[in-house]
Amino acid sequence: MEFERRRHGHTHINMAPLVDVVFLLLLFFMLTSHLVQNPAIKVNLPESKTAVSEEESVKTISITGEGKIFFMDSQVDLKRLQATIRKSLTDTEKVSLRIRADRNASVGLLMRVIDKVKLSGIRNFGIVTERR
Repeated sequence: MEFERRRHGHTHINMAPLVDVVFLLLLFFMLTSHLVQNPAIKVNLPESKTAVSEEESVKTISITGEGKIFFMDSQVDLKRLQATIRKSLTDTEKVSLRIRADRNASVGLLMRVIDKVKLSGIRNFGIVTERR
């Protein structure tokens, strides 16, 4: 008499698709967290109907409502702003600079900052606003 062997069906979970999904999620979050940048300096921007979003590779000058000036997250005196811009930006022809001025900041201070930017040799600059 011949007995039938009992076959044990092994159930294996294929891990390859799971690893692929986890890798893709990790890659997605790494890239998006790098692109999301919240400035450390709180500036209440004025509103504009034609405002566009900031680019990631753009250098920034921030002017707070209290009249403090920041170049790339470090506080700078107005007298030293021009020298600081020249020292940190080598190729002024291709540099794009954004000025983020608080809506409560003095217009006179903003104009003095723009003068310093122009005197440092930068021609491609803009003033950042928020869309209404």
